[in-house]
Amino acid sequence: MLCGVSNCTRALEGVRLTDQITERRSVDSPVASELLILVDEADGEIGYMDRARCHAGRGMLHRAFSLLIFNADGELLLQQRAASKQLWPLFWSNSCCSHPRRHESIESAARRRLGEELGLSCPLQFLFKFQYHAQFDSAGAENELCSVYIGRSTERVTVDPNEIHAWRWIAPGALHAEMTGARQGTFTPWFRLEWERVWREHRAAVLALG
Repeated sequence: MLCGVSNCTRALEGVRLTDQITERRSVDSPVASELLILVDEADGEIGYMDRARCHAGRGMLHRAFSLLIFNADGELLLQQRAASKQLWPLFWSNSCCSHPRRHESIESAARRRLGEELGLSCPLQFLFKFQYHAQFDSAGAENELCSVYIGRSTERVTVDPNEIHAWRWIAPGALHAEMTGARQGTFTPWFRLEWERVWREHRAAVLALG
């Protein structure tokens, strides 16, 4: 079941991290570098958990980031998530989104994933941070405290096919029309939530990138 924007907001109101974890602890994983960072609602680190368990069931609140990369014409790079993704496969989303690993800063993780997924490198500007919960199905969900960044790149896009099925550039106005029209259900819920706020509160910063 796809979680729409209004449903995501309602679900978030009913989820409290204190109901799920009450003490700082680490969770065993065969690959320590893939441990994600569990946080409280103030973004304080409270533990670690492997990626699969972070997203299982209703999910555990963890630190994440979302990148919006624009070209010289002011168009935003969108990616269509790979068909192999457990959550929201083949949905269109923002340029890049992922999580910092244990002992990795948000900024370092953002630069790393930008290069790994898209073959890009560019300065990033922090816009805001938001918390959301989105349930995909009974087996998995996103439950994140997500930092949103924008950037501008003139480099050639080289995607990782294991992560990305397709990609395209789109003007901000055209994207907003799609987001509020018949195609809104083709986008990931976190992208819809963050773009609504970007368009409402940070439109000038976005348009200045063109």
